[in-house]
Amino acid sequence: MINKLKTYLELIKFSHTIFAIPFGISSIFIIEKGLPDVNKIFWIILAMVFARTAGMAFNRYIDIPIDRINPRTKNWPSAKGEVRPWEMMALGLTASILFMYSAYKLNMLAFWLSPVVILLLLIYPAGKRFTQYVHLILGAVYFLIPVAVSIALKGSVELSAITLGIAMAFWVAGFDILYALQDYEFDKSFGIYSIPAKYGIKKSIYIARFFHFLTFLFILITGFLAGMGLIYFIGVFVLTGFLVYEHTLIKENDLSQINKAFFTVNGFVSIIYMIFVILDTYLGEMLWKM
Repeated sequence: MINKLKTYLELIKFSHTIFAIPFGISSIFIIEKGLPDVNKIFWIILAMVFARTAGMAFNRYIDIPIDRINPRTKNWPSAKGEVRPWEMMALGLTASILFMYSAYKLNMLAFWLSPVVILLLLIYPAGKRFTQYVHLILGAVYFLIPVAVSIALKGSVELSAITLGIAMAFWVAGFDILYALQDYEFDKSFGIYSIPAKYGIKKSIYIARFFHFLTFLFILITGFLAGMGLIYFIGVFVLTGFLVYEHTLIKENDLSQINKAFFTVNGFVSIIYMIFVILDTYLGEMLWKM
């Protein structure tokens, strides 16, 4: 049972949840201007975990034929048959139901809109078969995180949630482009759609840099719209430093540091943002009084 659980966690890359959860928590503090009811936090976090689990399970199921022949993915549990196709689909459907139930526990508007998230989670893995801009579909999923948090907490969509959602969308789309650089030759050979396959490695790196500049810009705008203080804006520039560092690791003729840029640096980006948002929420007013 323990080995099977480990295989499932590896299948959905559970450790990568660190990318989404801190931004979701940041959204809570920005929209609520503090800590809301603990019950709401509980269901918001569960909703994010279940949505991501559903998305990864559907992704693995849909991509089985591709993952089995891609040298980078052929040893994944889904490609090796360690998790059977029906198990992936069952996991995806179960997580989807639990996600929708979590949305129901927040409010009815969140519940009625929850199928939109499921639909995007299904479109993303299929997207590489019909559009080079598949990375923006993943971005759209992350755009919905602060928007969904706003709906869960307020029953409406705050402007700061929209700008933060745009920032998250370009952040995720940018590093998804960088991650796709690893499959450039494979995607070209097998007709898989992606920005690197269409524009080449050099142009794709520039596109990712532009996307991450937009991330910086919209996180900055979010701070002004939400009335955040000095600590928040210091955090924005610290976060930006990590994004710049991420791009120094990836060069047109040297992609050996992609995993470090993708897994390590991006994990720090979301965590740093959350820390500075929380610090600003509780210490900002005290700092201004000093």
